[in-house]
Amino acid sequence: MSQTPDPRSVPQLLSDLARELTTLFRKEGQLIRAELSEKATQLQIGAGSALAGAIVLLVSLNVLAAALVVAISKIGEPDIGGGWAALIVGVILAVIGVILVKKGASNMTHLTPERSVNQVSQDAHLVKEQVR
Repeated sequence: MSQTPDPRSVPQLLSDLARELTTLFRKEGQLIRAELSEKATQLQIGAGSALAGAIVLLVSLNVLAAALVVAISKIGEPDIGGGWAALIVGVILAVIGVILVKKGASNMTHLTPERSVNQVSQDAHLVKEQVR
């Protein structure tokens, strides 16, 4: 089992290596672009479906609110009327909305990456001490 030596010279081997590496990187880049394009299309389809679902849910919330207004308007003898029922439903929904907005806003506070800020501060302090 003897191996025959490669007839190419070292510069030829290096040239072949550079060409093959260039081809490899080009093919890898093409593969990455194709996969990212596919994922972007998948993301667009998913976002469109989610948006359509949100619109349908919003419409259904309006229908349910109208049904609740009708149901509340039938309460009592005589009926309390559509105007008062709409006011009651509107106030209840407004209170729920305010609570949700406040909860969401409180979740968005303190978004500073504190560990990273502390680490950068410590690094800066170390650099200052090293310079002295």
